[in-house]
Amino acid sequence: MLSRPSWALAYSSVTPKEAYLNRRRFLATATALTLSRGLRAEKLDAIRTSYNADGERVASMRAVTSYNNFYEFGTSKDEPAQLSKRWTPDPGWKVELSGEVLKPKTLSLDALKRLSPLEERIYRLRCVEMWSMVIPWIGIPLSTVLKQVEPSGRAKFVAFESYYDPKMMLSSRQAGIQFPYIEGLRLDEAMHPLAFLAVGLYGETLPHQNGAPLRLVIPWKYGFKSIKSITKIRFTEKMPSTTWNLSWPEAYGFYSNVNPNRAHPRNGPQDRERRLGEGMLGTVRPTRLFNGYADQVQGLYSAMDLIRNY
Repeated sequence: MLSRPSWALAYSSVTPKEAYLNRRRFLATATALTLSRGLRAEKLDAIRTSYNADGERVASMRAVTSYNNFYEFGTSKDEPAQLSKRWTPDPGWKVELSGEVLKPKTLSLDALKRLSPLEERIYRLRCVEMWSMVIPWIGIPLSTVLKQVEPSGRAKFVAFESYYDPKMMLSSRQAGIQFPYIEGLRLDEAMHPLAFLAVGLYGETLPHQNGAPLRLVIPWKYGFKSIKSITKIRFTEKMPSTTWNLSWPEAYGFYSNVNPNRAHPRNGPQDRERRLGEGMLGTVRPTRLFNGYADQVQGLYSAMDLIRNY
């Protein structure tokens, strides 16, 4: 039987030993090359919406921008905020949309943001490491972007790929996972009204460590599904591979819906979480099925065994 893990969330308990050792070498090298951030955060005008996490307390900006999982820039929580400073996203950032579509195209970030008025959505974020935050994202519905290319009748899934530069980021060996980072959703999940593409938070453009300049936010799934720094979106007929599933399929399924009834092989029971950004230590609370969004999304999985199809 799995025992309940310590709420201390020790670094060694959530990071592979090889990654822990290798990241030290990377940190020493990267520190010497660290540059100041090339682009300052810009204010964003966004429409406030009814997506407000049931009025729960929003995490402090400091917590959200200093406690991150972004393995391309380090495998401990504090490293992404420091090591990502040496990287500046291309001002002409583009996203390629292809695959099983009638009108493939490549959109610049500016063009993408013009597809729909920017919205502020306050969502809960739940990590499989048993911590959570409430974050005010700014962006547009994912479906708005996907409809631009008119998915064909063969499109059943949507695959995403992150930007990767081996000169600026950890190697796959150092991080313990394969790069570039890849993720995927079923097409009906991707088209769901809750699925969101974020370009900012707290009224400003995304900081590097939070996935600049464009990231996915899927609030009813564990946080690693919300892929960062997206450069490619591809429609497929078959279920796409995903980074963490390739690394450890018994622990990281394709769906990865937040489920308090399914324990994680390493992190243990998932029925409790520590809400960060609420005071120094945060507060411990029960985890809700689909991260509290069951009323909106449970219809997507009505015929699915949520334990077997994790």
